[in-house]
Amino acid sequence: MRAMRTAAASLLLAVTFLPAQTTPKGAPVRITVHAKSLEGNLSSDPADRGVSVWLPPGYEKDKKRRYPVVYFLHGFSDSDQKWFWDEKHWINLPKTLDEAAAAGPAEMIVVMPDAFTRFWGSFYSNSAVTGDWESFVARELVAYIDSHYRTLPRRESRGLAGHSMGGYGTLRIGMKFPEVFSVLYALSPCCMAPGFGAGGRGPAPDVSHVRTAGDIAQLSFGAKVMLAASAAWSPNPGNPPLYVDLPLQDGSPVAGVQQRWTANAPLAFLDQYITHLKRYKAIAFDAGDKDSSIARDSRTLDARLTAYGIAHDFEIYEGDHLNRVSERIVKKAVPLFARTLDAGAAKKQRTRR
Repeated sequence: MRAMRTAAASLLLAVTFLPAQTTPKGAPVRITVHAKSLEGNLSSDPADRGVSVWLPPGYEKDKKRRYPVVYFLHGFSDSDQKWFWDEKHWINLPKTLDEAAAAGPAEMIVVMPDAFTRFWGSFYSNSAVTGDWESFVARELVAYIDSHYRTLPRRESRGLAGHSMGGYGTLRIGMKFPEVFSVLYALSPCCMAPGFGAGGRGPAPDVSHVRTAGDIAQLSFGAKVMLAASAAWSPNPGNPPLYVDLPLQDGSPVAGVQQRWTANAPLAFLDQYITHLKRYKAIAFDAGDKDSSIARDSRTLDARLTAYGIAHDFEIYEGDHLNRVSERIVKKAVPLFARTLDAGAAKKQRTRR
């Protein structure tokens, strides 16, 4: 009996001192990418853009393996630094991706460019004021990542995702560049309906005193959004110092400017890109039920895509604009990309086993 107790004690001691099992984590890095598409913008934003990259667990171990890539676009007033490097921010994308990798295969590179501008956001549009963000994301950034990391450089292995303004950018860029990306996921996509933020309710924000980035920082959030959207969708190179036309004047809509905004609303230009959308292997979008206007417009998008027979995943979940985004990335977005992006030989080898 004493021998049995001694053996049991020895076994317990051995188990106690076994090294703790650690969950593999990805490696976030930050680089700088020069964007010719952003050179010469009227707002004098730098063409050298910060870009954060999440390299999946095992990237440094297997030097021969190549990976699919998901390009992730952040929202208005945010930046890649906030999403990747600010521990106190409402979301930390590397931790979220590590959680997704622990829950299931997340064998992909994730790339987020810094779209914070003088106006607090680019809306991922093509404007003389803020630069050609469409070409930067879909052309230059993709080319840079493919040439500097072990990617699978083909559309079947590329996805595009984003939150809020980034969800808008996902739909906008996705519709225009189906030859670059094959899977889309828009989380709480904003700005989809014509007249977004410019419905004529109340006076236009007073920006007559605005000259510097510090002046813009002092504006209300709504004024910042309207100014940034004007820079993206109604630029005016003959109207310094901001070079924009606002959609409201003395509290009334400015017809010509409103028309230009409407031309940039995904629900308005959707019909022009149906053949492009049909090329996608997977399309998904979602919104929290308390995110009322975005949930409403997401339902409209769902109905429009359904009418055209375009396969897609759509969900209204219990939540607001921010509180469950990390969970949606872990449980919905990453698994969708893992299932649908072509991971090359590694994925085929796992399938044969």
